[in-house]
Amino acid sequence: MSRKQVWRLIPLLKASGNVQMAIDKWLLEQHHSGKQPATLRFYTWSPAAISLGYHQRQYPEAWQNLTWQGEKLDIVRRPTGGRAVLHQGDLTYSVITSGLSGNRLEVYAKICEFLIEGWRSLGVELSYGTDGRGYIHNPNCFGTATGADLILPNGAKFIGSAQMRRGDVILQHGSMRLQPDMELFAKVFGGESLSDVQFSLSLEEIMTALVGAARDCFAIEVEVQPLSELEWGEINAEVR
Repeated sequence: MSRKQVWRLIPLLKASGNVQMAIDKWLLEQHHSGKQPATLRFYTWSPAAISLGYHQRQYPEAWQNLTWQGEKLDIVRRPTGGRAVLHQGDLTYSVITSGLSGNRLEVYAKICEFLIEGWRSLGVELSYGTDGRGYIHNPNCFGTATGADLILPNGAKFIGSAQMRRGDVILQHGSMRLQPDMELFAKVFGGESLSDVQFSLSLEEIMTALVGAARDCFAIEVEVQPLSELEWGEINAEVR
């Protein structure tokens, strides 16, 4: 019987968007150079932030002056593609792994399987979105659902994911909308309607279900390992 691959599981981290993106990029490079195993982690953004896709150059000037609960919203650029995402009341997952075959959508599907199975175990059925015609021109990642996104039975987009590759190493991260502030969303993206989604499950319940699903879907074991002081030093050196 072959031994299962062991992935690193980094405990939940709450930090600024720039720090979170630096961690994801650092983990990608570390795995690419063979210094770190495949990794799964979950995190939240503090302060609330708008993340831009790597190639997204234009955004409304008004975004620079938005606040939520008395704090100015961060504007952060992701290393991955896609469009703007509002990170407030959400939980972000990140998977850094390698050796997955297939085209971009096939790889998305292989990674998203643990999200579908994990949420199913919590009683939430998710399915893939279909490409909307307005995708390219819509600055809001949650305005349309592509084949890389997961939607709820009522059609509301629930998880938006984005990807980048370094050789055969893949970083895929995505935002799960748990308790979005509808008023803030309207301020960021204008009058565009957004289906109200509210989940009362605790982050611990959600992460436990998703980690269990990851074990099954990827046929792995996980080892909890927080970032060390030395690792934090390397990551902080990359924060812009």
